[in-house]
Amino acid sequence: MRPSLISLVAAALVCAATLPQAAAAADARYIAANCANCHGTDGRSAGGGGMPGLAGLSAPYFVEQMNAFRSGKRQATVMHQIAKGYTEAEINSLAAYFAAQKSDK
Repeated sequence: MRPSLISLVAAALVCAATLPQAAAAADARYIAANCANCHGTDGRSAGGGGMPGLAGLSAPYFVEQMNAFRSGKRQATVMHQIAKGYTEAEINSLAAYFAAQKSDK
């Protein structure tokens, strides 16, 4: 039994639809690696250093805080400069990534 052209096209469309989602998740994890030096692997702070963990933060809260750093409304030593280096899309990807991580708390 040979697969019909319609079923092959349908299967290709399903696979193609999942590729951007997988790529976006990989990109978010790659970008989040930049945060690990201060905020811990996958946003899980080791504690004791005063840097908050990012894992488990709600996405809207994360976006709000990053925008506050970018605008200067939230004071920081370096985060205001770091936040300015991300696009809105990257901030949204980071927000979704950290929201999906389990907090150690």
